[in-house]
Amino acid sequence: MTSSGPLRDPVNQVSPRARGLWLLEALFGFVLLVGGSVLAGGWLGGSGWAFVPDWFAARPWLLPVAVTVLTLPFLVAEPFVRYAVHRWELSGDVVYARQGFLTREWVFVPVSRIQTVDKGQGWLERMLGLATLEIRTASHAGSSTIKGLDFRVAAELAETLARRAEQLRDDAT
Repeated sequence: MTSSGPLRDPVNQVSPRARGLWLLEALFGFVLLVGGSVLAGGWLGGSGWAFVPDWFAARPWLLPVAVTVLTLPFLVAEPFVRYAVHRWELSGDVVYARQGFLTREWVFVPVSRIQTVDKGQGWLERMLGLATLEIRTASHAGSSTIKGLDFRVAAELAETLARRAEQLRDDAT
């Protein structure tokens, strides 16, 4: 049976604290990017190279200002947009997840194909009480991840998936 309608959204959103995680991750990248542009602007501005325009050599601070003005709106908006689209659901014998900021990805993982389920925490995730669930299958696509889950939700989901996958394997033999 096939459906000609659009895919419905998975029911469960990730933890609201995921916005903080994604904001901190974006902030670290932003600091590195602006710091690199300060270094590059200073290096190029004082280089005396002929290809560096005189107006830029006199104002090397323009590069970090331009980088800040162009990237700051994305830094602020990205965690909220990501939170709005990241969803997951365990429906019957399928794990359904949707994620993506610029490009969207819909993932359907049959529980019967699951080989391992891992939950992990980086240090920022641990600080915020979050976890990432990684679902590995034997398919060519490899593994699927659900990021930004509350730690307890990730632990319960991992246990449920592992138990259900074991039951389905036993039923198939």
